[in-house]
Order: sequence, then C-alpha cells, then structure tokens
Amino acid sequence: MSVTTQIKVKNRSRERVRANPLAVVRSHNEWDPLEEVVVGVVEGATVPPWDVATKATMPAHAAWFFKKYGGKPFPKKMIEKASEELEVLVTLFKSLGITVRRPDRMDFSVEYRTPWWKSRGFYAAMPRDVFIVIGDTLVEAPMAWRTRYFEGHAYHRLMLDYFNRGAKWLVAPKASMDDRFFDNQYNPDHPYRGNKKQFPITNAEVAFDAADFVRFGRDILVQKSHVTNSIGIEWVRRHIGPEYRVHEVEFGDPHPMHIDTTIVPLAPGKILINPTWVKKLPEMFKSWDVLVAPPPAKPFDSGLYFSSDWLSLNVLSVDEKRVIVEAEEKPLIDALTQWGFEPIPISFRNFYPFGGSVHCATLDIRRRGTLQSYF
Repeated sequence: MSVTTQIKVKNRSRERVRANPLAVVRSHNEWDPLEEVVVGVVEGATVPPWDVATKATMPAHAAWFFKKYGGKPFPKKMIEKASEELEVLVTLFKSLGITVRRPDRMDFSVEYRTPWWKSRGFYAAMPRDVFIVIGDTLVEAPMAWRTRYFEGHAYHRLMLDYFNRGAKWLVAPKASMDDRFFDNQYNPDHPYRGNKKQFPITNAEVAFDAADFVRFGRDILVQKSHVTNSIGIEWVRRHIGPEYRVHEVEFGDPHPMHIDTTIVPLAPGKILINPTWVKKLPEMFKSWDVLVAPPPAKPFDSGLYFSSDWLSLNVLSVDEKRVIVEAEEKPLIDALTQWGFEPIPISFRNFYPFGGSVHCATLDIRRRGTLQSYF
C-alpha cells in the first residue's frame, strides 16, 4: 500500500469517528425531549469519613452516621432498597422509549493512596455530580472530595464508547487535594465572615462538581460552593468555547453544594426555585415565570444524611411538559399540575439517604433539540 493510500485510509477512518457526533451525545438544556440517559448504581457504595469536606456540607443530625459508618460500606438494607428504586426508574425510562446506560459496579471500600493522603471511595450513584453534557461534549469534573477522587472511572467504559462513536470527552485536571487544598480555618457553624461566604476548599487548584452547573442553552449558570471554586469555574469557561456564556450566581444557602435543589429550569421561560435560598433571581430571568416551590412533604427527615429536605426539587424533565417527581412530594406534584406540567410520580424515597433524587441519579446524554439562546 502506498503512502498516499495509507493517508487516505486513515483520513476516511477519522471521518467515520467524527461523523455526526450530535447523534451520539447532544444535550443543550434541562428540558428538551430526552432520548438517552445514564442511571447510577449504588452497589459497592462506601460512606465517606467525617472530615473537613463532609462536615462543611452535611446536616448536623447526620454526624452520628458518618462517625459510625465512615470508611465502611453502606448498610446492606439501604443498598437493596435504593437499588430497587433505581431499577424501577430504569423501567420507566424504557417504557417512555428512552435508552438507558449504567456505569460499572465497583467496590469503593478498597483503600487507595496518592503521594499526599489515603482514602476509600464513595459510589457511582450520582452521574450528575461527575459529568455535565455541553452540546456534544462530555465534561468530566475533577471533584473536590478525596473520597470521590476516582469516581469517574466507574463511567469510563461508557465515556470511551461515546468517544469512539464521535463525542468529545473533556477531563478537568485532578487536584492533589493536599493540605493546601482545604481551608482548615473554615468553621461550618460560622459560614460567613462579615457578609462574605466562606468555603472549606481554597483556590489553590482547579475544583468543581458538575452538579453546580445548570444549562440554559448558550447560557450556563454556576455557583461557587463547598465543592466548586473560582479557578474551577474559570477552567470550564475557557474550555467550553465562546458560543457559551457562563454566569456565576450566589444564593442564600450558607452551605452550598450543587445547584439542583436551588433552581430548576423546567421549560423555556419557566423556572422552579427554592424560596428558602432564592430571595432574588439574576436580572436575566426578569421575563421568566418564576414558580415558587411548596415546602417539602417531609421536612427534616433524619435519613437525609447527605442533603437538605429540599431534595423535593431534584426533579427530572422528560420534555417541556413531563416531569419525574418523587411520589410522596404531593405538594410539588399538585403545584406542577396547576402550572400546566404533567408530573410522573415515582417512589424514590429510599434513594434520598444517598444524597440525591431523580435528577442527581441521572445524566441526560442526549436530548432532541438545538443550541439556542433563551435570554
């Protein structure tokens, strides 16, 4: 085979890899019709240790759980019940004609080491925390907890498949998470110094969780939080390209971690808000309908070890009308119905203790729609 022929063959091969990547991975917002989704798994999950990172974000009533189980596998019954609910969610998606993919099951109780520290893993239950899809690009977050350092590997089989079929895969640099990374002066009992919110992580290295970003087409909102720092936000801004506008926002949550229990876009021009933390929306939403969420159905649930009771807002839109909601959140279901949406109730309460609901447990890989500006 001549050199010229070899070059042509290689070029044709490259064209096949690049061909129509939008058919593989494509998601621009939170409401276009859902076509393919990743659903997490809880098998192999291990409870994080009670350290500066967890103490900063976890409810005070949960401290006993971490002190008892930190570094150990989650109780078997918790795993079984949450796994059953995930399987029901998978069945629901398939009944709606939505393709479902799952990450690999891993034993996160295996201890690992870096040059600076040692830890055990967490879980592969929340793909929303680790990845965000921006157009045809899978952005893998570096994470900000030592216990989540290698969490992305549970998804790498899937990510490689998407990449080999034409998608882009962008991985943020991993922080060392050495002692410089954490602010050991941070006091969760006093989260403000003057009027300035404090955080347990410093700006020494790039850090962000994907769940601190929310997509509105060309506009992406992000909050600085206990797991997302300023340099992490700037890293995303520079890498996703000039066609996107990244807006940093701040709300009234004194211990912010992930934005999807604070503001939830449901359709063009309609946004659901948490009234406890959102007292004023950015000016860009002045023409939008603001839907104020009712109080959670069961406030202060002692089983919420990783989150506030506002997991009620952690819903997932199948399209501009249909919204998957936890079945016991009847006040929210009634409100969504009054607002013209079509709630799809699903039992998901046993998944709550792992720190998320339907939105956290999923990653929308493909939605049918185009990149637009909504502001």
